Amino acid sequence: MPNNTSKRATDQPDARWIAWLFLCLSALCMAGCSGLPIDVRRRPSTAIADGEDTVLGRLVKLAAPPGEPLSGFRLLPMPQFSLHARIELAQRAQRSIDVQYYLLQNDESGRYLLRALREAADRGVRVRLLLDDLHTAGADALFTSFASHPNVEVRLFNPFPDGRDLLGTRVAASLLDFDRVHRRMHNKLFVADNTMAIMGGRNIANEYFLRDGGSNFIDIDTLVAGAVVPTLSSQFDMYWNSPYAYPIESLVAKGSESAEELHERFDRLTSGPQMLHPEEPDSTDLLGNTPLARDFNAGALSLIWARAEAYADPPDKALALTEDGRRLPAEVAMDGVLYNLRRYLRGAQIEVMQTTPYLIPGPTGMESIRFVRGKGVSYGIVTNSLAATDQSLAHTGYRRYRAEMLRLGVALYEVSPRRVEQTRRFGTYGSASGRLHGKSAVIDRNIVFLGSMNFDPRSKLHNTEVGIFIFSPQIAQQVTSLIGFIRLDGAYQLQLGLTGAVEWVSPASGDGADTILHQEPETDFWSRWKIDLLAPLVPEDLL
Repeated sequence: MPNNTSKRATDQPDARWIAWLFLCLSALCMAGCSGLPIDVRRRPSTAIADGEDTVLGRLVKLAAPPGEPLSGFRLLPMPQFSLHARIELAQRAQRSIDVQYYLLQNDESGRYLLRALREAADRGVRVRLLLDDLHTAGADALFTSFASHPNVEVRLFNPFPDGRDLLGTRVAASLLDFDRVHRRMHNKLFVADNTMAIMGGRNIANEYFLRDGGSNFIDIDTLVAGAVVPTLSSQFDMYWNSPYAYPIESLVAKGSESAEELHERFDRLTSGPQMLHPEEPDSTDLLGNTPLARDFNAGALSLIWARAEAYADPPDKALALTEDGRRLPAEVAMDGVLYNLRRYLRGAQIEVMQTTPYLIPGPTGMESIRFVRGKGVSYGIVTNSLAATDQSLAHTGYRRYRAEMLRLGVALYEVSPRRVEQTRRFGTYGSASGRLHGKSAVIDRNIVFLGSMNFDPRSKLHNTEVGIFIFSPQIAQQVTSLIGFIRLDGAYQLQLGLTGAVEWVSPASGDGADTILHQEPETDFWSRWKIDLLAPLVPEDLL
């Protein structure tokens, strides 16, 4: 059953920003702030080179079509199937597992994955875990006990060096380093034996796998195999060996526990009455795919093979400085995600469809939309409504561009938590709210983008991202169908009324007439008043 009690990193994002501001004001009298350790020894390491000789490698080789090296894909739109796929890769890996996430929450789902990774390490598999440090507050005991295994290494990206037990104390201790600490590694990647990977929009936490009692995300990942996987591994290595990735031992004081005691502490921290025991999904997903274990057990992978390109922002995006002290511009990184997504979007000839949970196009994004619409290309975007978003501050930025996008002819859809709850197409949400978290684009029904990048200033300017482009009409049709399901069963369509104000159209059930709403649907006065109050106070480039 979904869990109601686990602590969620996304429950109160607005409160977090307000607390951040108050902490900054209250701590201005601090004499100084701690800095990162300078003399840190990092042992360089790279992805294994002989993954083809593993069980997973042989399965990929058997499944690959003859001729030009291609990459194999299986979309993972359903949360249960996506968690199951990660666990299957962890259980069947023989040489190495590389894991990179913005968030690996200390909840039932996070601890379940960590146990699977520790079991792999017990089998002799090398495990490298790289986490952004923003959401690890209070979890040092868990991750240091995990890292005590001789086959496990844990590194934290752009860390908070002091006050590590609470987010508030971390921020207070790093007050004068704010320009660094608000820039985060947003990547999501899981690679097994350098032969199979999972990437997309999901972090590791209950709400990404339909296990949270309050709200859960509609998201999408993909299983990846074949030619592009070594590129993903080299991108992981780029982050792992960067000067911004700190071994957890350099940040957390070593205790007096023995290796056996640390092993027991990990067992204690990851077990208990709420320990997760998910069963293998017993049906097919929205696309008709069976659970990955059945392919593995049969010795035959069912994948769609296509040409693909993978891109990752450099680890020093927005952190490194030019010689004259300016931040390096993110847009010019030709190997970065934003540059290439913009390149393919602007090259559209027929149609663009996008999903993004946070939609703040900004001036440059609006220029791209005008350029695409000026060619007569249809443009549709699905994003969160105010009722659905977990980042109401981001919604203040989105509202500034909503009417202009409609005037340009963009087909805008906003996810309805109520409609998601009423349909079972995305899973059984029960009383939990449904929210969009998937980041995808389909261009001319031929090119598909999946990754971690949102269409907002934070992804553009401050966070590092990873993404993949798949050149496949078949995959494009599948993603188009998934976006269509959201639009049909789980969203409002927006339009401009006679006065030029935004209206929300709620589709009728049966033969009835559509309902037209004139204010943010499924919200109360106080939630609308709050964003009206905060909108002029929040700098757009921080959203």
